[in-house]
Amino acid sequence: MAKVVVAGGGAAGMMAAVRAAERGHDVTLLEQNEKLGKKVYITGKGRCNLTNGCDTEDIFAQFQSNPRFLYSSIYTFDNYRVMDFFKEHGLKLKEERGGRIFPVSDHASDVIRTLSQYLKQLRVEVCLQTKLISVKTKDGRVTEAEAIAYPGKEKKTWPVDGLILAGGGCSYPQTGSDGNQFALCQKLGHTVTPLRPALVPFNTKEDYIPQMMGLSLKNVTLTIFDGKKRLYEEFGEMLFTHFGVSGPLVLSASSKVRECTPQRPLTAQIDLKPALDQEKLDRRLQRMISEGANKQFKNLLSGLLPAKMLPVVISLSGIDPEKKGNAITKEERAGLLKLLKAFPFTITGTRGFAEAIITKGGISVKEVDPSTMESKIIQGLYFAGEMLDIDALTGGFNLQAAWSTGYLAGECV
Repeated sequence: MAKVVVAGGGAAGMMAAVRAAERGHDVTLLEQNEKLGKKVYITGKGRCNLTNGCDTEDIFAQFQSNPRFLYSSIYTFDNYRVMDFFKEHGLKLKEERGGRIFPVSDHASDVIRTLSQYLKQLRVEVCLQTKLISVKTKDGRVTEAEAIAYPGKEKKTWPVDGLILAGGGCSYPQTGSDGNQFALCQKLGHTVTPLRPALVPFNTKEDYIPQMMGLSLKNVTLTIFDGKKRLYEEFGEMLFTHFGVSGPLVLSASSKVRECTPQRPLTAQIDLKPALDQEKLDRRLQRMISEGANKQFKNLLSGLLPAKMLPVVISLSGIDPEKKGNAITKEERAGLLKLLKAFPFTITGTRGFAEAIITKGGISVKEVDPSTMESKIIQGLYFAGEMLDIDALTGGFNLQAAWSTGYLAGECV
């Protein structure tokens, strides 16, 4: 029976502790928060999109960094095995749009409860409010884990045969995902690739964007350009905020365009009516204008756009709001058509780690054995979850990577 310490009680850490304990090891799980899975509680808007129901081989295309590194871990504990695991432990699941898998209850707390109860059943020692502060090695092998226990700041030490680091990245630091374990890894000789927020909202330049704060757009197409080069184009949902834009389309876009946004502004446009081509939408505008010939322009578009967007579109169109429909020129209608098919704004950058769902960057995967999650530098040291330089688009794929890498680390420790 090996002595195993898992540092980090998030998705990856809990799964690593579960698997190590299932294999008969003496497992201690350290978590610096007052409860396990604090970040999992807020995933999927508190509902926890815990994996995706797509074909397993389709998962890898969703990863923006190092998808090949994940082959062993995901095929060892794939999305179907993740679903089976939770169902076998009493959690009912459902599948929603885009293959997203949620608990039937829509409560992330039920995912945490399922894991917590199983950890208790496996007799894993869970130490809350306990933060790993140092790792000792001898002859290239990990030997000891030292932590500080709050609130009394008492130091505790565990001799270890295996140590699994699952402290997370830097996103949502208020959940304890503060990146503190990266410094420990660097002291041990590991390379940490540049850390940046990913799946994160955009800041925008125009003052009319905050005027639509809280407005959610569905069934629109977002396109982003770097000069004339098209960087991103997808159909879906997005949201206007007090600082810019957010929502599923924007979060996915942030992972696609992140190399550009720190350097220079990007232009973006929204096709507000992607189901209608230019010709069909123009015919619809002509009909609306004809039927409202004696209406003022400001009252003509009410059936076409959300109320919160109307003042902005009317202002940007350059058409006098008081002008009657029968006085609108062909040129003015063409300008309005262009605005509806390519509503413009400028992206000035991304928000910070406090609003990012995940972290881009982490422990260089070149220094980790993909078939075991063990360090190639220090024997007995393993990594799991967001600490690794892996990141995916939304849809349950990042949590799948956490479950898979955690499971494989626990299997091989």
